[in-house]
Amino acid sequence: MVRLMDESSEVLARIELLRKRFPCEQEIDRILTRKMLRRNGPGYSAVPLETLVDGLHALLKSKSISDFSIARTRWLTGGSSKLQMAFDLTWQPDGEETTTTPMVVRMEPAEAIVETSRVREIQLIKAVHGVVPVPPAYWVDADGSFFPYPAIVYGFIQGVAKPTKAVAGVAGIGTHFPCEIRETLARQFIDNMASVHLLDWTQKDLSAFDKPGLGTAAVELQINWWERVWEEDFREDEPMIRLAAAWLRQNAPAVDRISIIHGDYRPGNFLYSEHDNRISGWLDWELGHLGDRHKDIAWSMAGYYGHPDEITGEFLIGGLIPESRYLKMYEAASGLSVDPDKVHYYRILNMFQLAVISNATGYRVSDGEKTHQDILVAWITGLNGVVLNELAELIEAKI
Repeated sequence: MVRLMDESSEVLARIELLRKRFPCEQEIDRILTRKMLRRNGPGYSAVPLETLVDGLHALLKSKSISDFSIARTRWLTGGSSKLQMAFDLTWQPDGEETTTTPMVVRMEPAEAIVETSRVREIQLIKAVHGVVPVPPAYWVDADGSFFPYPAIVYGFIQGVAKPTKAVAGVAGIGTHFPCEIRETLARQFIDNMASVHLLDWTQKDLSAFDKPGLGTAAVELQINWWERVWEEDFREDEPMIRLAAAWLRQNAPAVDRISIIHGDYRPGNFLYSEHDNRISGWLDWELGHLGDRHKDIAWSMAGYYGHPDEITGEFLIGGLIPESRYLKMYEAASGLSVDPDKVHYYRILNMFQLAVISNATGYRVSDGEKTHQDILVAWITGLNGVVLNELAELIEAKI
């Protein structure tokens, strides 16, 4: 008992030290603190569907929904960080007639490759609903009071993340869209991004987000977030990570407009219907935050998510559109300028984030048997060398 108390005191002292060194948004601090306090707990064990159904029953009753039934429960594949169960809910929403609504429970594992907030995720989905295609958001279990781990419940959207016969890697890497649909999807891809960035978020409930002003505050919050994660998760120090963090702080650009940022804007995170090639839903808002539009732009331009055109050889952003047209189309759709230097800066910040995930969190989560996706997460850690090399090349290009 004394040893456990000593270990707990050491963890709390370390959390307080990291909190002072790397000030984060209040909700980010909460979920990172929760991760550290649970770190020495049990690893991931398979969660039966029945357990999620029982949790769903309890959650719905807590929302005063008494007359309902749950059917067609099943696991959803895809995703490298969350467990997802699809089901049909027959109920009477807000006193309306009885209807059957396809829904999804999206839940954390014991420890995720990215520790994020279900509260922030559901608030963002609600904020952009009606602006871009997203699933309707229903309920959140912020602390795992009803489910084994924190979870949200939102609507099930029909569509595919890649063409039925397409070749693609995990997490949208290397997706090949047929030539004949690229232009249609590209225009929606760009228009949807512009719409999110233009949205007046001040009129939305984003209480789980700190509200950074213009200048470098939003950038510093992002650096603090990921440098704190590095300090919490790394097993072996890496000089390139240290150098990148210092460079990012010294060269942080001022933000001229605070926008909602998706944080993982790429193929693999949108669904579309193959009969008309319309984007039906944007998913995975867990890395969303308030910040600089250039971060989404830079993330979407990552080489992992595109490939050369089969005829011209020109690189296609997201496997959809040549880089030479991409930024011009975004400027036309948004009315906002794109600064190439800022795009490059955020390419470095994004690669820094990936380096933290692959070199620290991914290894720790896989080694500690904390996730249902242990094989995939272990594969991600194999990208360490590639990610660090690209991070070095991006920084060298600006020195």
